[in-house]
Amino acid sequence: MSNQYYLMSQLPEFNVSDDKTVLPITYEYYYDLCSRFLSKSEMKILEGLSLEPPVEECKTGSDFVDNWNHKEKSLRLALGQIRALRMKKKFNAGFESIAPDAVQAARTASGMDSPLAAEQFLNQYRLSVIESMRPTDGFSVDAVFRYGLRLMLATRMKKFDAANGMASYKKIYTRILEDK
Repeated sequence: MSNQYYLMSQLPEFNVSDDKTVLPITYEYYYDLCSRFLSKSEMKILEGLSLEPPVEECKTGSDFVDNWNHKEKSLRLALGQIRALRMKKKFNAGFESIAPDAVQAARTASGMDSPLAAEQFLNQYRLSVIESMRPTDGFSVDAVFRYGLRLMLATRMKKFDAANGMASYKKIYTRILEDK
């Protein structure tokens, strides 16, 4: 516990938003700092931390990270189902159960006219999921993983650009229509 205390006390607090404020640290700095305080097994879990969990569900060694992976996968499956229905294509979620809140978030995002607004909405949903999983011990290894997910999400949100996003969206959408 003492290692995580020293680690967490060195990590600056930040707000996750889609505005243009500069984040106080980079993910690379966070990762390097973690490598000084976390055990090898904890670093292995950190190396697998992602906003895009693996397709095949596998145990990471952290209930917190496993829970995040499951919730994010549920959202992605819900989005896939809704997109497939709109395009009148088949979608197989296998035997995966999809959380009702993920289905609702996917429906809301899919109903938005602006791809940027939909992404911002989904990122706010993801943030609320991360916040709902907040560990009771703010200096635990799960708090370190939570910080990493928040930092990844904030970094991703800062990269959004409306003009570039719309151009990319139109290009991808055209390609999809051509494949029909």
